[in-house]
Amino acid sequence: MTTSPPSSSRPAPAARKRWPLIAALLVVALLAWFGYRALSPAKSAPPATFVLLSGEKVTTADLKGKVYMVNFWATSCVTCVKEMPDMVRTYERFKGQGMEFIAVAMSYDPPMYVANFTETRKLPFKVALDSQGSAAKAFGDVQLTPTTFVVDKEGRILKRYVGEPEWDALHKLLDEALAKTV
Repeated sequence: MTTSPPSSSRPAPAARKRWPLIAALLVVALLAWFGYRALSPAKSAPPATFVLLSGEKVTTADLKGKVYMVNFWATSCVTCVKEMPDMVRTYERFKGQGMEFIAVAMSYDPPMYVANFTETRKLPFKVALDSQGSAAKAFGDVQLTPTTFVVDKEGRILKRYVGEPEWDALHKLLDEALAKTV
């Protein structure tokens, strides 16, 4: 009768030597990916049409040459309602420098609620209804509110905020974008 040697729970020496190499390659791959993403050029804003409460249509092509913000929001979104006074202050601060702002109400938001909110809060910027959801789809299928995009004069998305922005950083970004010449 032949007996096999007792099995060991320790991996074979060759497998033990490969593990650090595999981990190092994984770390290098992740660093390369994130480095590439950080250095890659900004993505262009997609072609989109915004239908304002007035019925007027504004397209991203109409906004080329301007710094603008697109804020996807809903009247039922607590964070959206909370951040709106700061959005108004941001718009008031930068509109004289040429910044545009479009607040896009999500498709599930009742138009009467949006109109009432806009009127009672005296929103000074353009407010659009995304009744078909086409603008949200164009901007990467936006689902979460608030989601805000900052777009430069060349139509490149500089920043996407999901949730309330850090206001000082947003204002610095807008200052820099507005100071650049095309």
